[in-house]
Amino acid sequence: MYEDFLKQILDSKREELKLLKVQKPLSEAEIKPLQTGLFRKAIEQPGIALIAEIKKASPSKGPLNTDIVPADLAGIYEKSGASAISVLTERQFFYGCLDDLSQVRQSCCLPVLRKDFIIDSYQILETAAVGAGAVLLIVAALDQSHLRDLLICATNFGLDALVEVHDVKELETAQKADAAIIGINNRDLQTFRVDLHTTYDLLPEVDKHRLVVAESGIRSSYDVSTLEEAGVQAVLVGETLVTAEDPASKIRELMDYA
Repeated sequence: MYEDFLKQILDSKREELKLLKVQKPLSEAEIKPLQTGLFRKAIEQPGIALIAEIKKASPSKGPLNTDIVPADLAGIYEKSGASAISVLTERQFFYGCLDDLSQVRQSCCLPVLRKDFIIDSYQILETAAVGAGAVLLIVAALDQSHLRDLLICATNFGLDALVEVHDVKELETAQKADAAIIGINNRDLQTFRVDLHTTYDLLPEVDKHRLVVAESGIRSSYDVSTLEEAGVQAVLVGETLVTAEDPASKIRELMDYA
């Protein structure tokens, strides 16, 4: 069951954070916030934007591409027209790390999203310290008050927040917390099945002034074009790109549908 996985990873994350706070304390005064809004600006340009993801593994499929060199792949993504880059930094299930994000940040000019299980302001400071432009906040892992606190913290340190939802109840929580960018995950977190209709079903419930990012299951130019027609501002694509023999060609295939 997903709840068991979520509980397991959150419990692991809490233990990890206890150690990190002792081993590597962070001072807010030492962190220089970036200009807030760089990630949002990148995905609200005319036409649908691509957030290209760097992901070495997934809980449902195991290793995807453990040979990824983050800086090299980020360069390919940038040259191929991606608007932003997402980096998985969770270690146990996704084989990522914060250094992957740091390498990407130093190798390209695109805004970078940190994808992880963010549950503490310490992680926000970590994210800002390596120069990321945005952070993922998963509603399923946070209550509304905690979500709002982390949103405020992210803004204070120059980070946009992609707030991920999976159903109407989570969307309601995200909007009450005043999330500006809503990520709709098309993956059913009970079965891990993917259905793009999740995005289509939730879109009418999203306040019009918020940006929407469709996540998971985007595999073809048809998927991208129909999501754009439905009113989605960006797509986040990971597995399709990291498993492609030629990621640059795959991006062209996904995005050159007009």
